[in-house]
Amino acid sequence: MPTITGVTVTDVRFPTSLELDGSDAMNPDCDYSAAYVVLETDGTAGDGAPLAGYGLTFTIGRGTDIVVEAATQQAALLVGRDTDAIARDMGGLYRDLTADSQLRWLGPEKGVVHLSLAAVMNAAWDLVARQAGKPLWRLLADLTPEQLVDVADLRYLSDVLTREDAVALLREREGGKAERLAELERRGYPVYTTSAGWLGYDDAKLRRLCQEAVDEGYSHVKLKVGANVDDDRRRLAIAREVIGPDRKLMIDANQVWDVPQAIEWVRALSDFDLHWIEEPTSPDDILGHAAIREALAPIGVATGEHCHNRVMFKQLIQAGSLDFLQLDTGRLASINEIVAVLLLAAHTGVKVCPHAGGVGLCEMVQHVSVLDYVAIGADLDGRVTEYVEHLHEHFTDPVEVRDDGEGPGYVVPSRPGYSTEMFPESVATYTFRDGAYWAGARAAAEDVAGAAS
Repeated sequence: MPTITGVTVTDVRFPTSLELDGSDAMNPDCDYSAAYVVLETDGTAGDGAPLAGYGLTFTIGRGTDIVVEAATQQAALLVGRDTDAIARDMGGLYRDLTADSQLRWLGPEKGVVHLSLAAVMNAAWDLVARQAGKPLWRLLADLTPEQLVDVADLRYLSDVLTREDAVALLREREGGKAERLAELERRGYPVYTTSAGWLGYDDAKLRRLCQEAVDEGYSHVKLKVGANVDDDRRRLAIAREVIGPDRKLMIDANQVWDVPQAIEWVRALSDFDLHWIEEPTSPDDILGHAAIREALAPIGVATGEHCHNRVMFKQLIQAGSLDFLQLDTGRLASINEIVAVLLLAAHTGVKVCPHAGGVGLCEMVQHVSVLDYVAIGADLDGRVTEYVEHLHEHFTDPVEVRDDGEGPGYVVPSRPGYSTEMFPESVATYTFRDGAYWAGARAAAEDVAGAAS
């Protein structure tokens, strides 16, 4: 009976702002970062290596230390627990960690304490999948309908989705699971690229990367917009020229507009045949999204990467505020809440196109998308998951995208766990502030300042 013996939580930051990777109208100088959790145990995995669980939540630089502190307090509650007991009741573990009334007061179920809970629960899910010797999507897909529903946090959802509804839906989807998995193993889960369209890239780089996306077979390309409408028109003209008339072109404003401004701005760009506008206004403005969707149809509205929790997704669906649901594996409180949102979407017929622009998010989201198609949503029509070509080299089980003739797709993960373990060397190098990279950058800055004085 292995037990959790210790917890390490690290502030890991990568200097992506140097090349303006990840730049957008709201966040022009991101340093892709993570609050990185390691749950240590006294057990061994199937391959004889020490058994541990690795998890993270995504941040973009300053403030990651605050998330680390919250995760440290939450993860400390796991020390001494039996991993077999945890694995038998992951729903119960989630409820235990969300039951701390004093921590909940800082949220509840939003902000720093929800980001940190995602990191801790992601590590716990990685741990139990490693202990079972299965990739996480397979661990979940192998559960009975009742067991998978017991994982999900369905609190506050019963006016739209009851437990009985969820079980019935999963029983209905039991048929065809093997065929759907075989399809994904053949073609992969369809992806789109954002890597061509970061707002800080110059026109020459945009053109080159759009051409690379075409050459690599992408049918969907996304650009960041929202700083200057004339710049947006120029950049969209370049993208549409390169990708041609038949590929889908999406835009992402990263919450920068008010509602009337969003409508006016997107109308000014609509002649580029846009597939969706992503995050056109405040992520909290449910009715604003509905007004934008009504005004801009047939351009779709996509949102959700900053949606705090399952209740907000429920209300977005109830209000008719979105066409494409973009859940985030570091924003929602891990699989327990993600499964609830996937069930909501499947029950109401909303297309799930998860967000994955950030360190470690692609690694996690591949498990979510495979699970959704195999066991819950059971549909690929109009669905595509984000992919960005950044920082995968820091993970021991990096995401793989391959094109076998039907366009690029996530290769179905095969190694045990949630694909969330970073190489120790990467963590050591990019730990803020004392890792080799950041210590060197600080020393260089001090030398420059000393020379200037």
